[in-house]
Amino acid sequence: MIAWIEANTVLAAGAALVLLSLVWLVLARRRRPAPRREYRDVLSEGAGPAQRNTALIDAPPAAAIAVPVVDSAPVATDGDDLTRIKGLGPKLSRLLAELGVTRFEQIAAWTEADIAAIDTKLGAFAGRPTRDAWVEQARLLVSGDAAAYEAKFGKL
Repeated sequence: MIAWIEANTVLAAGAALVLLSLVWLVLARRRRPAPRREYRDVLSEGAGPAQRNTALIDAPPAAAIAVPVVDSAPVATDGDDLTRIKGLGPKLSRLLAELGVTRFEQIAAWTEADIAAIDTKLGAFAGRPTRDAWVEQARLLVSGDAAAYEAKFGKL
């Protein structure tokens, strides 16, 4: 037997390792779990019964609360439908309406300084007026030249 162990030391070491692992697993399972402690709220000892939260309990059901509906359609103003300009969607249309821009004539009359001033107020949409050529599109829309607009910017 000793000759066999000397000839197969790697195999013997592996067998010893497996045997030690099995012993460890058996002994680890015998360990008892920690005793459970009963929860005690130290802060409320002697505080009496819990108080009723009337603000939450007596509140009207969620269905009865009026929730404002946000429409994704363009802003309904006396101005033009600014979303006809390519690159100017409903969010930008609302933002421009808040800034007082509601007509194509206003955009068509913008100078480089006007574009820079508006661009600082557009937040995440900064750079869109120049990149999407809003002024040029607005000029074509004001002139009513649909053929020239569609030739340059695509179908209306």
